[in-house]
Amino acid sequence: QVHLVESGGGAVQPGGSLTLSCAFSGFANTNVCMGWFRQAPGKEREGVATINSFGVTRHADSVEGRFTISKADAEKTLYLQMDDLNPDDTAMYYCAAHEGRYCSRMADHFFVYWGQGTQVTVSS
Repeated sequence: QVHLVESGGGAVQPGGSLTLSCAFSGFANTNVCMGWFRQAPGKEREGVATINSFGVTRHADSVEGRFTISKADAEKTLYLQMDDLNPDDTAMYYCAAHEGRYCSRMADHFFVYWGQGTQVTVSS
């Protein structure tokens, strides 16, 4: 069974940094797209960043230049480095994945595996 477990969330001041981790296991092969999504109270879940099996990444316009997705296959861990955080980044962050060499468009319904989420709160 595929398991995704997020960690690293917490409270941070505007302009601060935070690194999220997602430990993954159970995939049959390396042909997997992985990504990060987030959901703020009262809003729909939105894609943050994805990385395909070849290491090609894509980041949402709202986080481009501030967030960086990466993956360490040997350690079976997905990361999201978040810098220059602002209050609009406050949300529950989820690790997600779907099988395939390439990522589907950044929409949550394409991702069939999900972690439980980790809360990120940015405030003064």
